[in-house]
Amino acid sequence: MSAKPISECGVVILGGTAGVGLETAMQFAEQGARVILLGRNVERGASACAAVRERAPKAQVSFEKVDAIDTADVQRAEQTCRERLGVIDVLVCTTGPSEPPRLLHNIPIENVKLRIEEIFLPPLHMIHATLPAMRRQKSGAIVVVASDAGKIPTPGETMVGAAMGAIMMFCKAAAIEAKRENVRINLLTPSLIAGTPGAAMIFNEPFSAKMFEKASALAHLGVSDCADQAAMILYLAGPAAKRMTGQAISINGGISVA
Repeated sequence: MSAKPISECGVVILGGTAGVGLETAMQFAEQGARVILLGRNVERGASACAAVRERAPKAQVSFEKVDAIDTADVQRAEQTCRERLGVIDVLVCTTGPSEPPRLLHNIPIENVKLRIEEIFLPPLHMIHATLPAMRRQKSGAIVVVASDAGKIPTPGETMVGAAMGAIMMFCKAAAIEAKRENVRINLLTPSLIAGTPGAAMIFNEPFSAKMFEKASALAHLGVSDCADQAAMILYLAGPAAKRMTGQAISINGGISVA
């Protein structure tokens, strides 16, 4: 089966107001896609839409507020996006942790559930809400930005690694289920991404800063940035990747090869 060219796609980006999500929105808009950014903060959403229009003056871009932990709100947002776009051809999920890596013994046990849920549930909920319409229309592409922490055990990433590993297995299993309806699900599993809010958070705390300074030294091809990740997201969403599903791709400058 064929896949739509990017210029004809309706695209929804969860976490689209900053970092990889925002750069991805810009690249989609530059190619003529209709884009909706999802996030929790209306002011950041408005600023992100303005930034997309500055980069792509003819961009068809808007913002929809959603709390992706709340299942009812996710279902409402999915319906709103589908009605606004006509069809959701591409879903991109780029949300991540709100705290930097910490050793397990430094994480209070009462925080464990919150840490896991804030990473795992937003993409799970959004994919679950979006899949039924994609299956009915017999087409769709979903790309989730997870982390190398889900592949490689690393001190300080017990919570992140557990949640990202869960996201990866969820997406791979869902990809096998959805392929019969021509719906593809793939992942990116980066390490450090330069110029993102996540990187700023990491380097603002001594333990995680030291940890990722060591990782950066292994990136002999250069530390990845948002543009690197966004370009791969567009590839995975487009016709050139129409036979790819269930894959987890690491663009990390050579930090790891898992």
